[in-house]
Amino acid sequence: MRWLRTFGEVARSGLTIEETRLEPLLALRTAAGVALVIGPALWLVSPAYAASAALGAYSAGAATFQRTWRPRKVIALGAGAGLALSTFVGYLAAGRLVTFLPLLAAWAFAAGMAWALGSTAGIVAATTVGSMLVTVTLPTSVGRALEHAGVIALGGVAQAVLILLFPVRRWGAHRDALADALAAVADYARRLRHDPVAPFDPEPLMTARDAAAVTPSQARTRPPVLHGPRGLAERILPVVAALADPDVGAPAEGPGRDRARELLGAAADVLDAAARSIRRGTPAEIPPRSADVLRVDQEGEVLEGPARQAAERLVELLAEALEIARSGGARDSTSTPPGHASAQFLVRPTMFRLLPVALRAVRRELRRDSPVFRHAVRLAAVATLGYLIASRLPLEHGYWAPIASVMVMRPDFHRTYARAVGRLAGTLAGVALATGMVRVLGPDAPVFGALAVVSAALSYTLFRTGYAYSQCFTAAYVVFLLGMGGQTWEQTVPERVVLTLLGGALAMLAYLVFPTWETPRLPGRLADWLAADGRYAAAVLRSYAEPTRERRADMRRALLASREARAAWQEAYDQARQEPVGPRGLTAREAEEAQEALKGLDRAAMLMESHVPRVDSRSAPEAERLAEALEADTAQAADDVREHRNPDWGRRVEEALHAWEGAAGDPSPVLRRGAELQKRALEDLAAAVSRTPLERDVSSAREEQRVRAAAAEGDGPGPAHRGG
Repeated sequence: MRWLRTFGEVARSGLTIEETRLEPLLALRTAAGVALVIGPALWLVSPAYAASAALGAYSAGAATFQRTWRPRKVIALGAGAGLALSTFVGYLAAGRLVTFLPLLAAWAFAAGMAWALGSTAGIVAATTVGSMLVTVTLPTSVGRALEHAGVIALGGVAQAVLILLFPVRRWGAHRDALADALAAVADYARRLRHDPVAPFDPEPLMTARDAAAVTPSQARTRPPVLHGPRGLAERILPVVAALADPDVGAPAEGPGRDRARELLGAAADVLDAAARSIRRGTPAEIPPRSADVLRVDQEGEVLEGPARQAAERLVELLAEALEIARSGGARDSTSTPPGHASAQFLVRPTMFRLLPVALRAVRRELRRDSPVFRHAVRLAAVATLGYLIASRLPLEHGYWAPIASVMVMRPDFHRTYARAVGRLAGTLAGVALATGMVRVLGPDAPVFGALAVVSAALSYTLFRTGYAYSQCFTAAYVVFLLGMGGQTWEQTVPERVVLTLLGGALAMLAYLVFPTWETPRLPGRLADWLAADGRYAAAVLRSYAEPTRERRADMRRALLASREARAAWQEAYDQARQEPVGPRGLTAREAEEAQEALKGLDRAAMLMESHVPRVDSRSAPEAERLAEALEADTAQAADDVREHRNPDWGRRVEEALHAWEGAAGDPSPVLRRGAELQKRALEDLAAAVSRTPLERDVSSAREEQRVRAAAAEGDGPGPAHRGG
């Protein structure tokens, strides 16, 4: 039953329409790049050259739609060069299986390892494997192979030139990432009005930080508005949390709570206006009522103590956001401090300096338990096996089977299976559509070339709405290209359907034979998050003990490491819920409760961070002992969770808190309350993952019973949501 329900979820996911903003101008420009190489090649040379040119232009154009922060023209050039190289090298080894199969296996393995550099690199590398498979049948000599490789590279050049001449929303992705971060904090402020302890997902802030890393050449042309607002969102986040929290901020009821709700609502309005301003590059209007609310009256202010401090700090930060919103993002040049370039922006390596970074990333993944390594092994095995099987079939275009496998395979179970379903459904629909048009129009190379360009434009337009829908027009594009080359629909259509089905089946089977389940990894991911959270909380406490710039820098680094560990946990947890395997080490309930406990530890540290003393302010030496105890206890507990033992917190944190109570100085109420919240979060985590020997023996059986009961009733989330 678990597998059946999982396949049902996979099928629905593969056919789901994703709600996203369409980008018709980008699609039109990229389709124009395809037309720019198809037309002259078809007119001046031959349909075979036109097909090669179309392959390079289409694939290079598709690469520019991937989520990446590098300039799109660089991505187009890189994709075109990779396609050309794989085409030429593939031809040199073609003709004999003894030379081509080892090359194909090695190239596919390298393409799989490219996922160590990110999804964009992995997807572009997979297209080069497809190029190697499809073009080995075209040239008849080394010279002709060079010509075809050059034509394919020319397709990437054409796309890059169009991007340079006709930029569409230049820096648009970076603007969107920054605007999303501000909008996420605005949404958080609104939720805090009704739920003072609401959680916050830091993913938009992490994405904005990733987008903020640029090369020196990018830094010289980056709009001024993209320099500072990300840090503004980072500073506002803990302040709104501290203001709303009834333990360290506004009281739970009364005029103070009403005042806090007003400030939070006004903060949300200002941040939303700033987000719209950055996204559109136009000035935004702030509601007059929100501007009036953001005035802390020294005489009649109802907030007191830490709540008032948070309110005053929030007003200071929102004044900067108001400047951004009202200026339309046109910050003056003085907003960026002068100095060396490396001090002004987060550095991203240039393409030439990326090689050692890439080698280090790949080297880290060269281990048997790495998802990237296992994906590379599956990719190499499926590509070679698919090519062998297809070469023995009485079909002319047997390479479609391994191409289908390579293009749907991903490092995780759910996306691989969902894309296999989406590719089959899209291929069936696209082939049916294109076949009908071919039969009506008859053989006409120029018409088929024009239809191929239209299909490419529609495929690009629907690129982010769902794989199945984009694949529908990709399949039509291929049929029209083959028709342009003289292939009749009776030859291409049945082959395309059968071989796509074969390729998808091979991809699915490969994952079952050599899987990469995230479910057994959950205890390790949870332990990593716990240890990182402990270091972050300890770094915040040390900023109280010794308020210096060095301590603040340590706190920032610990915060970023904590967010990365949380993101790794969340990704593994989401994938585990979609896997058809039973719990191993952590049941779904334990994982959920442990996650909530660690979010509480995150939140407690964030509340304390909002009131960290300014540099060279009065220190709190007692916080150092608590920091050491907290870091040591969380590190030990992380080892216990990783080894499937009940966490033993010892007495270090409790002893440090008791010693603080007996100290002469009176600690900050925010600091004292934050420490208590941290201790409570650690106790909740221990309660979530601790089990008696009997519970350890029967936990998996109980989990299976709950899943079966939910499936039988038909109203539970089923294994796709509970198999954590």
